[in-house]
Order: sequence, then structure tokens, then C-alpha cells
Amino acid sequence: MFSNSSISPPSTLTQETPLISPIETCESMHQLKQIHSQTIKLGLLTNPTVQNKLVTFCCSEKGDMKYACKVFRKIPRPSVCLWNTMIKGYSRIDSHKNGVLIYLDMLKSDVRPDNYTFPFLLKGFTRDIAVEFGKELHCHVLKFGFDSSVFVQNALISTYCLCGEVDMARGIFDVSYKDDVVTWNAMFSGYKRVKQFDETRKLFGEMERKGVLPTSVTIVLVLSACAKLKDLDVGKRAHRYVKECKIVPNLILENALTDMYAACGEMGFALEIFGNIKNKDVISWTAIVTGYINRGQVDMARQYFDQMPERDYVLWTAMIDGYLRVNRFREALTLFREMQTSNIRPDEFTIVSILTACANLGALELGEWVKTYIDKNKVKNDIFVGNALIDMYCKCGDVEKAQRVFREMLRKDKFTWTAMIVGLAINGHGDKSLDMFSQMLRASIIPDEVTYVGVLSACTHTGMVDEGREYFADMTIQHGIEPNEAHYGCMVDLLGRAGHLNEALEVIKNMPMKPNSIVWGALLGACRVHRDAEMAEMAAKQILELDPDNEAVYVLLCNIYAACNRWDNFRELRQMILDRGIKKTPGCSMIEMNGVVHEFVAGDKSHPQTKEIYLKLDEMTSDLKFVGYMPDISEVFLDVGEEDKERAVYQHSEKLAMAFGLISSGPGVTIRIVKNLRMCVDCHRMAKLVSMVYDREVIVRDKTRFHHFKHGSCSCKDYW
Repeated sequence: MFSNSSISPPSTLTQETPLISPIETCESMHQLKQIHSQTIKLGLLTNPTVQNKLVTFCCSEKGDMKYACKVFRKIPRPSVCLWNTMIKGYSRIDSHKNGVLIYLDMLKSDVRPDNYTFPFLLKGFTRDIAVEFGKELHCHVLKFGFDSSVFVQNALISTYCLCGEVDMARGIFDVSYKDDVVTWNAMFSGYKRVKQFDETRKLFGEMERKGVLPTSVTIVLVLSACAKLKDLDVGKRAHRYVKECKIVPNLILENALTDMYAACGEMGFALEIFGNIKNKDVISWTAIVTGYINRGQVDMARQYFDQMPERDYVLWTAMIDGYLRVNRFREALTLFREMQTSNIRPDEFTIVSILTACANLGALELGEWVKTYIDKNKVKNDIFVGNALIDMYCKCGDVEKAQRVFREMLRKDKFTWTAMIVGLAINGHGDKSLDMFSQMLRASIIPDEVTYVGVLSACTHTGMVDEGREYFADMTIQHGIEPNEAHYGCMVDLLGRAGHLNEALEVIKNMPMKPNSIVWGALLGACRVHRDAEMAEMAAKQILELDPDNEAVYVLLCNIYAACNRWDNFRELRQMILDRGIKKTPGCSMIEMNGVVHEFVAGDKSHPQTKEIYLKLDEMTSDLKFVGYMPDISEVFLDVGEEDKERAVYQHSEKLAMAFGLISSGPGVTIRIVKNLRMCVDCHRMAKLVSMVYDREVIVRDKTRFHHFKHGSCSCKDYW
């Protein structure tokens, strides 16, 4: 093709070299090298046009930058155009440092940059390169007088946004001409990068007032901000431009529209756009699934999740989080097992979600497996994973392992310290919890509202009234934290349980905000402990005004009347409960065995091992009666005989869980139970005896605290 006979000799060449056309139609470096050899043979290499074409091809997609550099270095005095071509070539292959170096070589060769140099140079910078060279190159822009070039301005805006210096980018934007939509898009991209979505919304309003028509890139960036802000109005305005400006929809734009409507809860619009997408990808499906998750419609989300042709780890994690949001922790763990069988590798966010589910279910075995998985598979064990591990161990009653994780963490934040303080408190280690708080202050970690809830809880669970008063005062005086309802609830609980009922009532009366049902509930609970029926009636009345359907109040007040032998009041309230159709929330207890969480309700006979469980329960009751156990029916207010009351207590959910734990585990294995309600007096007494007779540690996490039963006693010292 390129034989000598097909090329004119040098003496007959016209001004336009005949080799230029073959270079322009060249398809590969192999062909280019053939042409290059012909230019050398024919003495055409000094021709500027040939030089330009050779270097340009080598810097293109089909070219080779190493070869381009060899050709370029042979050119004695390259023009600024050739220098720019080389800079652009390095930018194309993301070799930005080489681009900067060749720019410096250009300056050393006394060649001044032009309008194209800096856009080529800055285009596609990585964050590290932008941080290293961005400001220095900005100085060069000013030095050579290109600061008014719209292309250079756009490149500088993108560079500063890449560095995270969005204010510097905005400064350049504000002095730019703003007639080019690319300039606006660069600024929108910068705000998205630093998650300043409200600034994107404001900037879009300015763009509309300026009359600059958006592109599909603009619309996608604005819709993304609207999805984060849940701003349906601005999102709809952006959508109108798609039709008015006749912007041709593409998959990215359709996904952005679907996501915006789904994020704003407009699932009808989202599904309409989703249905019209011809080639749906994982992002399209994710928008719908997460839209339903955000609305709490987890079952609808699961329907679309199951239909997806492919699912990445992000979507699996989102679906797991959806179950967590509606407290369906067992389903979250089941889905995680499906994720594993699908060979989808979880990341640190998935791990945090699973540890949260384990914490809420008291599933220590599975939590331990997750910890092993983290170590074995080198999952990023960051501060969030560490905090989740501490929370999981504490909520499963294994404080020692929580402390070990705490000690091994290289970096700790206030959430780490708070998780440990709260964990120690609810497990009955009040002194250790307060000592941990002192260490936190010595480490110059500033506590927040949640930290002080943990501190006050530590005082409450251990009856440290004077210390609680001091901490309550220090919270405002030393750290400027104004007490909220949770803090007042802790103080009322602390004072009430210690028998200072009148002082607790004064705290409620002096609250700067209206007390909620939790605060009054703390007082009502204290009235149960100290059998003060009159104050209990007053507290119950206040709660029912705030929450008329709170069945727990009626139950607790009935228990108080029964304990105080006020049977007329008891029967009157009992009749009211029947007339209003109020039903007590059924007790539910969960226990994990061999990585599976088993759930029991009072009188449950649905478990596959029901027969063995009830046989063990009979055996348990017989063994415990031998050492003095007598059923305590003081909190049973059914209008039935004593024998039926004993049977009702006998079938409580935590007793069934204990029986199952005894038949499903070997000697010495700790039995861990999570209950949805406060533990009753009889179950508390039985658990103490089980720990003694069977030499087992029994840990029960009820609605308010942990009970560690060991050798016939409880960590709460019967103070609950």
C-alpha cells in the first residue's frame, strides 16, 4: 500500500504532502509506523503538517503515548498546538502528572500557553493531582491572562470542586460570564460532590432566572439533589424542562427521574417512568425498591427486589435495612443468609446492618459468626463496624467481649464511648459505666444528650441517687446540654425507684416542657414498686390523656390495685378493660440456639419441640418446688381461680424459652433470652432458682434492662 512507486519523489511534492491523507485514515499503530518510516525515507519528517498528524494520531484513542513522546522529542521547535496535543494525550490516558511535566517543559522552551492549554491540562484531573497542582496552575492562568476564557473558567471550577474547595470554585463561577451551560453544570457537579444539595437547588433557581437552558446533565444533577432533599416541587420543575427543551431521555436521566419521584414518595409517577424504561439496569430497580423501603412498605419493596434480574451488594444491604426499619429483624437475618448463598460479598455497611439485627434479637452466636467473618475476609473494620460490635455484644449481655472490642479499636468517637457507657449501664454495671464516662471526659471527648441518658441510666439501675442528681446538674452547667424528656424520665425513674416519689413528682411539675407518657410511665413504674395507688392513679390518668390506647397502663394499674388489696378499684378497672376491648400485649421471648432464633409467646404450642419443652417445664417446676419455689400470682388479674392463675404464670414465654434452652444446650452453656415486656415477679424468681439448681447462667433482656442470673441471684439485686 505504501510502496515507493505510489509516492511522489520529494522534488515533485506539492505544498500539501500526499502522506497526510493516509495518516488521517490510519487504523492502527502498525499502519502508522509504516507511514512514519516512509516519511523518514522520503525526508518529509520536517514538514510541520506531517509532524502534527503523526503526533495527533499517537495521542488519539488508537495511538500510543510512548511512541508519541519519541516522535515529539525529535521535533526541534514544536508549536503550542503540538504541546497541547501531547498534554491532551496524557490527559486521555489519565497520566496527569506527565501532562503537568510536559507543560513545564513547554514553559522552559519559551512557548506560551494558549486558550486550549489549561482546559486540556486540567481536564480529568484526579483529586490528588488537583490538590497537588490545582492552585499553582490557577496562578499560571492569571499570569498568562486566560482567567476570562470560559473554557479555562470551566476547567478551574471543575478542578476546585474535585479538591473539595467548592467555595473557591464558586468564586470563579461568580465572576464568569455564565452564558455557557457547561459552566453551570461544572458548579452543579461540585455541589453534588460535597453533598451541598441545597446549594444545587438555589443555583438551579438562579439558572432559571438567567434564562440558561439546561442539558440532560443539568437535569440529572438537579434531580439528584431533589431526591436527597425530597423536594418534589423543584423536581417537577426540572422534569418539565425535559419536555419543554425537547431533551431526549436516556437511561441516566430516566433513572434520575424515577429516583426523584420515589424518594419524594410519589411511587405512582416513579412506577410510570420505570415502566417506560426499555433497558432497565440495577439502578432503575434500586430506585423503586428503596422508594418503597422509605415509605415503610417493605413487602412491596421485596416483591420488586425478588423480580430483579441482578442485584448488587448495595441493594441487598438496602433491603436488609428496610427490614430493620420496621423491626423485622428475623427477616433481615434470613435475607442475609440468602445473600450469602447468592455469593454476594457483604461490605462494611451490610455488616453493620446485620450486627444491628443480631443486637435486637440477642443473637450472639450469629453476631460472633459475623465477627469471625470480618476477621477472616478482611472486611473493612472501621469505627462504624466497631461501634456496631460493641452494641451487639452489650445487647446480647456479653459485656466482657464488648470491652475487648472497645480496647482494640484504634480510633474511638463519642458514639463508641456512649455505646460502652449505655451497654454497661443496662447490664447492671453502674460503677463501671460511670468510670467509663470519667475516662471519656479525660480523653477530651465531649458527651452529648445520648451519653447522659446512659450515665443517668447507670445511676438508675444501681440506685445511685446522689450521683444522679450531680450528673443531671453537670449536664447543663459543664456541657451546656439542656435536658430533654429522656433525661427527665431517667431522673423520675431514679428518684421514684429509690422511694423519693414526691421529689420525682416535683421534677415532673418543674419540667420546662410538657411531660410525655414516658416520663409519667417512669413515675407509674415507681408507684408499682412502692405500692402507692393514689399517685399511680394520677400518673395513669396523665398517660391515658396522652395515649388513650396504652394497654400497659391499665395492666400496671390493675397490678398495683391487686398488690394493695384494693379489690373494688381492681374490679372496676377490670370491667373498663373488658368494656373497651383493651387487650394486653402478649409476652414474647426469643432465644438463639445454633444460630437460629426461636420465638415463644405465652402458652405457645406451635414449636416443633412443644412436647419436649412442656415435659422439661414440668420437670423444672418440680425441681424448683423442691428448693422452695412457689408460684407468685400477685400480678395475674384474671377473674379465675388460684389454680388457673398458676397455670397462666406457668406458661409465660420466658419460662418456655428457658425450658427450650435447657434441652437444647449442654451443661454450663449460658441461656440468653430477649423479652418484649418487663419481666414479671414470678419469672424473675424462677430464673434465679434455675441458675442455682441447674448451674446455668441465665441472661434475660427485658423491655427496660438486663437481668444476669447466676448462682441464685440477679445482677439487678431485685431492683427493677
